[in-house]
Formats: sequence, C-alpha cells, structure tokens
Amino acid sequence: MAVNGINALALFKALGDESRLRIVQILIQGESYVELIASRLGLTSATVSHHLKKLEEAGLVECHRTQFYMIYSLKSGVLGNTLEELIAEIPQDVDDDTKYRNSVIENFMPYGVLKQLPAQQKKREIILRHILSKLPKKDSYTEKEINEHIKQFHDDYCFLRREMIAFGMMTREHGTGEEIYHLKE
Repeated sequence: MAVNGINALALFKALGDESRLRIVQILIQGESYVELIASRLGLTSATVSHHLKKLEEAGLVECHRTQFYMIYSLKSGVLGNTLEELIAEIPQDVDDDTKYRNSVIENFMPYGVLKQLPAQQKKREIILRHILSKLPKKDSYTEKEINEHIKQFHDDYCFLRREMIAFGMMTREHGTGEEIYHLKE
C-alpha cells in the first residue's frame, strides 16, 4: 500500500482538506515553520501544527529542528509520483460482480437451501450455476444423480433441471435407456 514510503490512502485523506492543500502550496516554494505558515494563511499556530502533523503522518512532509524552530519541508520525490503509481498498491476488494453474485446467493439460499427461485433471469442463472458448482466433477451424470443433487437445494428438481438445460448449463443425451447429462463450462 505504499509507494516510496507513501501510503496512498493516508495521502489522499490528508490532501482532502483545503488548509492542508494551501500548506502544501507554501511548502512547494520552500521550507517553512509553523508561525510563518500560520501568518500567511491567517490560521492559528495550533491549527497549522495539526495540519502539518496530518501531512507528516501521510508521508508528504518532513521536519527538522533548528535552534528555535521546527522547519517543515515536502519530502523529496513525493509529488513526483503519478496518480497511477500511488493507487496501484491500494488493495482491491472483491469485485462488484462477485459481491453481487454472493448477495444473490445469500438472499435466495439462506442456510444453503433455495427458498424461492428468483424471477429475474440474471439472478436465476446465478442460483442455478451455484447449485451446479456444488456437483462433484465428472464427465457425465445420470438423471438420477442430477436429480439427487438438485433435491439437496430444492424439492422441484425437475423444473430446476429443465431450467439448467434451458440456460445452456448442461446438455441431455438420449441413448442407452437412460438419459445422460453433461455440464457445459
């Protein structure tokens, strides 16, 4: 989460204040001390000290002591980072599509059992794919195997099986006296 020692989230939060941006403008021109910055901005020394502390915590500002003053300056190279460099290390949450699928499954299948098949086609497909994802992986399945698997989630296994075929999630092969089902990837 840090580029050249800079925490991007802390940096953006620190720069999300107009007074802090004005302080950065002053420090771009050169190093300064609290009282001088306060007089230039019309703020109290305590307020400027607070803002400088936030900027320092964000990794944007550094300070050193002279005889009587703490002198503040911008850390070298910080403002040279591109936005892309700064945000590249921010961790990504689960993508929106995965969040959406998980919420649909959670809403329609509390406790792992389908309480109601969604009316919306997209949600219905999510639920059907979820049910099939729990099926042990094999090349083919008998109708009985498919039915037993679907029954774990809902009593109307015939309807759900037909829906899975209609959505193209599996195919039915007629032949040797018993129907064989194949899952499609």
